[in-house]
Amino acid sequence: MRKITRIAGPALAALALAGCGGAGGGGAPPATTDPALCGADRLAGLTGQPVTLLPGDEVGGPLRLIRPGDAVTEDFNPARLNVSLDASDHITRLSCG
Repeated sequence: MRKITRIAGPALAALALAGCGGAGGGGAPPATTDPALCGADRLAGLTGQPVTLLPGDEVGGPLRLIRPGDAVTEDFNPARLNVSLDASDHITRLSCG
């Protein structure tokens, strides 16, 4: 009986830890996202322009401005427009997520 306990204990611990990496929720965002979902396609011409030219009324959903050194969460929202900026607040990239 004691031999079974020695084997079962570590096996149960391994199963419990394996359950922590569940299949849902987190993980990497999709490799490609349709730029039309967040409006990045319509605003692509603003790349290189000051962020002040970003027309707020044309952004139909959530907006996230990302400046150099900003901490960015890894949650993925295909309807959110991510606007990456350089140090002088010029748009360097528009993407969904």
